[in-house]
Amino acid sequence: MSSKSKEAAVPPEITKKYKFNREIGKGAYGVVWAATNVETGAEVAIKKVGARNFQEGILAKRALRELKLLRHLHGHDNITQFLDCDINGEKIFNELYLVEGLMEADLNQIIKSGQGLTNQHYQYFVYQILRGLKWMHSADIVHRDLKPGNLLVNADCELKICDFGLARSVSGATGQFVNTEYVATRYYRAPEVVLSPKHYSKSLDIWSVGCIQGELMIGKVLFRGEDYIDQLQRVFSVIGTPPDSALTPLCTSRVLKHLRSWPHYSKMDLTRLFPKAEPDALNLFSRLLEFSPVERITAEQALKHPYLASFHQPDDEPSHPKLFDYSFESAQSIEDIMKIIAAEVKQFKDEAKGGNNRLRRQSHMNIDHKQAQNVPRYEDADVILEGPNDLEEELNIRDMKIQ
Repeated sequence: MSSKSKEAAVPPEITKKYKFNREIGKGAYGVVWAATNVETGAEVAIKKVGARNFQEGILAKRALRELKLLRHLHGHDNITQFLDCDINGEKIFNELYLVEGLMEADLNQIIKSGQGLTNQHYQYFVYQILRGLKWMHSADIVHRDLKPGNLLVNADCELKICDFGLARSVSGATGQFVNTEYVATRYYRAPEVVLSPKHYSKSLDIWSVGCIQGELMIGKVLFRGEDYIDQLQRVFSVIGTPPDSALTPLCTSRVLKHLRSWPHYSKMDLTRLFPKAEPDALNLFSRLLEFSPVERITAEQALKHPYLASFHQPDDEPSHPKLFDYSFESAQSIEDIMKIIAAEVKQFKDEAKGGNNRLRRQSHMNIDHKQAQNVPRYEDADVILEGPNDLEEELNIRDMKIQ
């Protein structure tokens, strides 16, 4: 399909401002193109949130959420750069266009490409993820779906967190999520969420970082569970079986009884799993994958860890100055959600474009992004869109099959 036909339904302001170059991603949400700003020559990524997303309330809300979060989080150099947005109609529309800074690959592609990454690469990638998370968490935003495919990277090892459609708030009093929905690709999902979608906090993002650090060090997914039972068993085989005192607050009596029927796992000697890793790397890994979400290290604490000392700069690891406003979550009908999206786009266009982009850090490292281009981005099959939401639902389904 030619770039011209791709642009057929695109809002006029987008087609005037950007030249579409090539398609770089496609999924249930829509399509992503690499494009060029015709005035500045800047390379951008244009994401079309397609019409099917505005036929279901959950998907429409996700589009609205991502738009609002992109605007709120913009300005940090470890968050995807948000440049522009538009809809294909002032009030009546069925497509949303989001324009972000173009990155050359995602971390999943880099890992799967098999190129030789060093310990310094691991440090710098983990450091940047945590730096971005500090910005997000301080704004009361939890990503909920951190994985290598949602971490964009450039050849100079600059990393940016993207895809905020599943992000949520935590309530200040309890630290638990205000509402629940599908959370995180299974392989990176914290055990408390596997046990019950009602008991989790910002620490679930930290667990995902630990999984990503492990994946960097061994070059493959750390916990590739076939289902929730297999997922937890793989986790326990590394961190050891948690004591009942840690399990009881996180699961029902039925799930606890099931877990007690499993063989006891001793904590693995991590030097067996990561024979080339230095002690500080293993210590941080253990802190990130602490079973208890209460005991798990925070993003701010992790930035101060000795393993990241060569990159840690206390004066350049900002917290967000403003909490994110989640009042839009109360909108229920698709019509109301689309009205808010239209108002959000209009507000964006009306606001003066400020100079809030930060200077990029220089890592003096590089990666071969061209080698990574041969590796496809995450396929939809890697994302669990249907099925049980936690271990108890999985047990219920198994019981029904037995009957």
